[in-house]
Amino acid sequence: MIVFVVLLVLLPRMACKFHVISCSIHEPHPPFHDYRQSGDLIIGGIASQSFIVTNPIAFVEVPPPTLFEDLVVLTKNYQHVLAFAFAVKEINENPQILPNVTLGFHIYDNYFSAKWTYCATMLLIFTLERFVPNYKCSIQNNLIAVIGGLDSQTSFHAATILDTYKIPQLIYGSAQMKNENIPGHSFYQMVPNEAIQYKGILNLLLYFSWTWIGVLIMDNDTGERFERGALPMFSERGVCFAFIERIRIAPSVAEIENVLQRGAKIFDKVMGSRANIVVVYGETYSMVHVQWLAYLPEIEDVTNKPKGKVWILTAQMEITSMVFQRDWKTDIIHGALSFTIHSSVLPAFRQFVENRNPSSTTGDGFIRDFWQQAFKCEFPSVAVVKATGRNCTSEEKLESLPGPFFEMSMTGHSYSIYNAVYAVAHALHAMSSSRCKHRAVAGAGLKFRDQPLWKLHHFLREVSFNNSAGDMVSFDQNGELVAGFDIINWVVSSNQSFQRVKIGRMDPQAPPDWALTINEDKITWHSWFNQVQPVSVCTESCQPGSSKKVKEGRPFCCYDCIPCPEGKISDQKDMNDCYKCAEESYANMNQDSCIPKNVSFLSYKEPLGLSLACFAVSFLLVTALVLGLFMKHHNTPIVKVNNRNLTYTLLISLLLCFLCALLFIGRPGKVTCLLRQTTFGIVFSVAVSCVLAKTIMVVLAFMATKPGSWLRKWVGKRLANSIVLSCSFIQASLCSLWLITSPPFPDADMHLMTETFLLGCNEGQAAMFYCVLGYMGFLASVSFIIAFVARKLPDCFNEAKLITFSMLVFCSVWLSFVPTYLSTKGKHMVAVEIFSILASGAGLLGWIFFPKCYIIVLRPELNSFHADYKKIQVKHIHSFKFHAFICKTDCFSACKNVKYTMWPLY
Repeated sequence: MIVFVVLLVLLPRMACKFHVISCSIHEPHPPFHDYRQSGDLIIGGIASQSFIVTNPIAFVEVPPPTLFEDLVVLTKNYQHVLAFAFAVKEINENPQILPNVTLGFHIYDNYFSAKWTYCATMLLIFTLERFVPNYKCSIQNNLIAVIGGLDSQTSFHAATILDTYKIPQLIYGSAQMKNENIPGHSFYQMVPNEAIQYKGILNLLLYFSWTWIGVLIMDNDTGERFERGALPMFSERGVCFAFIERIRIAPSVAEIENVLQRGAKIFDKVMGSRANIVVVYGETYSMVHVQWLAYLPEIEDVTNKPKGKVWILTAQMEITSMVFQRDWKTDIIHGALSFTIHSSVLPAFRQFVENRNPSSTTGDGFIRDFWQQAFKCEFPSVAVVKATGRNCTSEEKLESLPGPFFEMSMTGHSYSIYNAVYAVAHALHAMSSSRCKHRAVAGAGLKFRDQPLWKLHHFLREVSFNNSAGDMVSFDQNGELVAGFDIINWVVSSNQSFQRVKIGRMDPQAPPDWALTINEDKITWHSWFNQVQPVSVCTESCQPGSSKKVKEGRPFCCYDCIPCPEGKISDQKDMNDCYKCAEESYANMNQDSCIPKNVSFLSYKEPLGLSLACFAVSFLLVTALVLGLFMKHHNTPIVKVNNRNLTYTLLISLLLCFLCALLFIGRPGKVTCLLRQTTFGIVFSVAVSCVLAKTIMVVLAFMATKPGSWLRKWVGKRLANSIVLSCSFIQASLCSLWLITSPPFPDADMHLMTETFLLGCNEGQAAMFYCVLGYMGFLASVSFIIAFVARKLPDCFNEAKLITFSMLVFCSVWLSFVPTYLSTKGKHMVAVEIFSILASGAGLLGWIFFPKCYIIVLRPELNSFHADYKKIQVKHIHSFKFHAFICKTDCFSACKNVKYTMWPLY
């Protein structure tokens, strides 16, 4: 029990002493750089300005009293301290924000070291300088927030302590690395989400079509995070990596030689690569290591000579040089593009900086070392002045320093610190206003000493204000600044000075297509590229008309270009595959675009269609003329003979045959496709049926001349009409069945011809078409055979011989039609059918009716029953042998006096 009480009493004392011992006794203790300004409320700051260069301890001898060899100041980061002090000064001078309350600050340097970060954090929380042994550590109740640090490791180490006491931490550097031991409510990021920057870099690469890049990352946790988070996203959008190299930071002086050797290999790889774009991801001091690449050719054996590259720098990187790099060339980064935290010009800050000098500044423990290393001088208070040095006069002008050592205008990190201080002030103002609503505060003004620190978190999350430059400052639900990134073009001069030229912006709140804006006219490229936009691709773009073929064993950005196969195109650069044109178009000669196909059908506007139409109309008119001539000579023997009703029916059907040929000309439609073949089949069947009836009647008439022949009752108009109707009915039935089962319809053949698609009629079932055609051929064949047999029967106007010739023509046309029709396509197929219709119809018209028209018009004397005849020779009449007539005058007179004359039966 006594032991327990002793431990209970001593543990608090031991805890406080542990903090003191951890950062003052067991560790090398440099002259602490700090900057203090008293006030009612204190804002802590963790700055990163100096490096401690140490040698490793070999434990072979007693270590020296101090274990660090030198202190190297990153002079450019001194502006972060000035931005902090400037923001506090403005707030204290503005009674609208915190009336009757004075802000103060304590800023400590962490020396880019984890142990000094812990020590600086404890110094901010505990009053170690006035440490009084007690059971409880003395806590500065007026520390309200801490601003820092510059890199994610610093922020992480500070958060492990600050989170215990619920003290808000505002990070102005790299994004905090999430950890399950850090709940996440104790810090706020004064930088946008890292994913926005990743997307911005990717959009920038795609904007300039840079698909073959190199990547340099720091060999630490932040570099690994970038490799895991950004590079897969780049690959998904078609960006390949020529190399991915990690730059190692020398942990000690002894390791510098190894780092230089590795750097020489990296230099050779960077300069030997065909990738003109190098993305560099690192912390603010990473540019110090990148500048080694420019210096390596002077101190190391490298194979490749320096070449111009376009460096794409991330937001945490600044063009910064160490004091020992004062004379190094910086033209390697000329023309670089950098993502920077959005910042605006604050004119009052420049005036504030111009008035800074060591003699007029109190409480600033950073300025003396900064001044000495920035201006390469030493103050007289230093015991020994190096022979190469000179005394500092405090009259040196900051504006005379080159940009890599100090800038007069506020950088992105300084702007974030400025906004962070204002965010804390506005959160305090909001917390005070909320408290005043519930109870009045006595006349001493705003007092926060008794307020729990954790309450400030609520007001920080809700803070939203416009700073003096007019920019909106607010946090999202994750405690990250709602803002975008500026894109800067670095233009470096020969004297190490440079210009920041704003050439674009990455705005995450804009629509995706407008998130990245670039003004190309403002960009200054490296002189290596002769002011022409650099190209960075593994393989030159495949032009339209070709496609990519990935090279085996190489990244997908490296490929060969192969021409598109016939019938396919590629209309854009770097297409993975060619594709076929739509059915209504075809590939041009270069195979880079599709040309609409010409529509092909037998038109009245083309010579072939117009010629066939003219022939059809001509034959139509001739047929109508013949019909009119026959009707005019209706009662003459040559018209009356051979059944004039059949003659009229035949002429009308021929007239319709020529007319139906016009259905095949013109753009196919639904109605025309239905009527084409069926009308043709039925009308021609009627015509051939009439010819067949005529032929059968000739044979039956001669056979019926035998006395007592039973065939005599079949000879007459009824038989002829029955033949025509029955034969036509069969064809009409076939056509009706065709239309019912599978009617023809308009169709387009897209594939038969490359440059043309054919409009026509799909016959539905081709078998039905050939059935209709075959039936018509059957009728014609029967007519031809019967007419051929009856061609020599005796009569003055025996039509059998004429029908024989007409059927011979008809059958010849349609027999040749079938192979010709099958061997042609498109409008030529239609033309073949029209020609067959016209030729066969003209054959019937010519051979059957032109001889009769000749007699009617030119030899009317032969169209009579009373003309003289010279001689009639009749042989074998009673045995029904073939008759031989020699009619030289009026055959009707002769035949009339013959006992077995035939003409009355016709």
